[in-house]
Formats: sequence, C-alpha cells, structure tokens
Amino acid sequence: MTPEAIGDLLAPLNAALNFTSAVFLVAGLVSIRRRDAHGHRRAMTGALVTSVLFLAFYVTRFSLTGTHVFAGTGAARAAYLGILFSHMVLAALVVPLVLRLLWLIRHRRFRDHARLARWTYPVWAYVSITGIVVYVLLYHVYGYR
Repeated sequence: MTPEAIGDLLAPLNAALNFTSAVFLVAGLVSIRRRDAHGHRRAMTGALVTSVLFLAFYVTRFSLTGTHVFAGTGAARAAYLGILFSHMVLAALVVPLVLRLLWLIRHRRFRDHARLARWTYPVWAYVSITGIVVYVLLYHVYGYR
C-alpha cells in the first residue's frame, strides 16, 4: 500500500474521530449540567481518547502525504483558509488547556477545573467541529490537488 493510499484511509478516520470527540464533548456538558460527575468523567475521557487518537493519526497522515492544496478559489478559498487557520491556532491552544484541566482534576481542584473548563470547552468543541468542516471542504466539496 502506498503512502498516499494510507493517507486516503486516515483522512476519513480522522474526521470520524473529530466527530466522535464532538459527540463526547456534548455528552460531557450534558452530564455535568445534570450533576452526573461519573457520566461527565466517562464522556470527557472518551473525548480525550478520541482527540489523542486523532492527533496520532493526523501526524501519521501528514508525515506520509504532507499538506493538500485546496482546489477552491475566490471566496470559497478565503473562507476555507480562515476556517483552517482558526482551527490550527485553536488546536494548538487547546492542548495545554486540556492538560491543565487534567492536572486540576488529578489534584481535586474542582472549582479551578470548572472555571478553566468554561473557556476550554468551546475551544475544544470548535476545534472538533471545524476539523470535520475542513475535511468535508477539502476532500468532498472541492477535492484536493
């Protein structure tokens, strides 16, 4: 199997992992609002695991195939690049935020965890959702060169 073929298999898997992470994030939010700490923990563990798997497979795909050129032009290209840029910047930002949340929970600092989670959650959700949008635009709506 060629590196390109492996990359073509990993791209939809990564989109599925982003989708799954987003579903777990919503489940985690619903659980904590219902004061179901155990459900919240399970959901957020799922979000973390799927996000870590995404990162591992994304790095693998990127190392095999590199970047892809977006085939759209004009306003579509500008919109795609805006989404992609915000996705990349916030994806890099969310990693230390999530690690800090994990540290706070490990040390049973629940109030600090809740305070930081109010900022981290929307960033993590945005990254998960825009990851799917980038995939759909790049691979299905416009294709890539």
